[in-house]
Amino acid sequence: MTTPRPSALQLPQHLLGKLVARPAHPLAVLAEALALPLLALVLGQWWAPADPLQTQGAFAWPWLAPVVAALHYGPMAGLASASVLLCGWLLLHLGHWDVFPQMYFLGGLILTMLVGEFSSLWQARARRAETLQQYLEQRLGQLVRQHYLLRLSHDKLEQELIGRPMSMRDALAALRDVGREPSALAQAPDTLLRLLAQFCQLEAVALYPIVQDALQAQPQAQLGSCSPLQADDPMVQQALQTYQLCHISQMLRAQQHSRYLVAAPLLDLAGEPYGLLLVEDMPFFALQEENLQTLNLLLGYYTDGLSLQALAAPIVQAHPDCPAPFAFELQRLAHIHASTGVPSIIVALQFQARALAQELPQQILRLKRELDETWLLAGPQQALLAVLMPLGEASTAEGYIARLEGWIRNKGGSTLDAAGVFVHVLPLQGAAPLATIAQLQALAHA
Repeated sequence: MTTPRPSALQLPQHLLGKLVARPAHPLAVLAEALALPLLALVLGQWWAPADPLQTQGAFAWPWLAPVVAALHYGPMAGLASASVLLCGWLLLHLGHWDVFPQMYFLGGLILTMLVGEFSSLWQARARRAETLQQYLEQRLGQLVRQHYLLRLSHDKLEQELIGRPMSMRDALAALRDVGREPSALAQAPDTLLRLLAQFCQLEAVALYPIVQDALQAQPQAQLGSCSPLQADDPMVQQALQTYQLCHISQMLRAQQHSRYLVAAPLLDLAGEPYGLLLVEDMPFFALQEENLQTLNLLLGYYTDGLSLQALAAPIVQAHPDCPAPFAFELQRLAHIHASTGVPSIIVALQFQARALAQELPQQILRLKRELDETWLLAGPQQALLAVLMPLGEASTAEGYIARLEGWIRNKGGSTLDAAGVFVHVLPLQGAAPLATIAQLQALAHA
């Protein structure tokens, strides 16, 4: 099972897709915005030399150029195109500016600005939708890897306990703890290779870092006797081009020679390359599809953990009792809120002594949704359970609270307040996740 590199936008390859593709450079946008009305002027001069701008015609055809520019790039591009039409009219009517068609240009300008505002609105909505889609794809990729590894662990538990030095559960626990302490972060690559050697039966393997899309010749870590890197090896080039795991069978089918058995890229949450794992030697019977799938998924689990620790580090350093997954999700959602305005929300459940006596925090923890992250803060006389709901609004929190009310009613016939559970709803602040953490700490120790 290989993990394709995600991309922010997959453009269609047919002609229409190429026509509507937007150039990235501002000069290219300006050139197109100015070229369209110039083309309209040239066509108008060829079609109707007496009235190239169709000021007296049944329809103002040249105004389609500013409208198209505004629809594609926004109101400023449309205004630039309209100014070209204005300059064209002035040049064509030198000495006769007293007959300037005011209503013609006023109507065209209003139409262009309206279309430009419509374009800006939908471009902003499209950017927000792309950001949300990228976030959901990241979470889905994490969940797929974790669920697949869990299923593999249960299916192969007997073989692992008998024939392997460690179980899948031990492997995931070791990967989850890699890089958790700053002092151990430098040893994370060596720990990863030792784990892969034990679990995937690798004998000679090296991990090479990728810095600014350039593969480094010096390995970050290696195990066994590995020869110097051959960056022009066909398998290495294929892995760097496709960002997918490659193995020797693919090279043999393509009639290419490679000195490596496996080349597996390590991708972070954004799909950018972090490093390249090259296997030079492993047992023949270990080179099979299931073992390669496990290798690829363990690498993804490892890079997910590194990204999580790096993004959560500022919060965890300031508040060591905050769980890293909660801090990581809080930072990521705060960035989404700051960049796109898409909200998230935190429901803080304050438990009094009578609620703690019934172990309500532990029971409510089992009711959380799949994408939610939780943090249980213990105070001197009470506890606080913070439930972070990604991409949620006030209505999301109301639905969750109503579900809890129904659960507590079915359990004991009372309400949350009567059971000693008090609810606080905190909207996520996009620019200050540390301020949100401070609010939760204040509620826990109130």
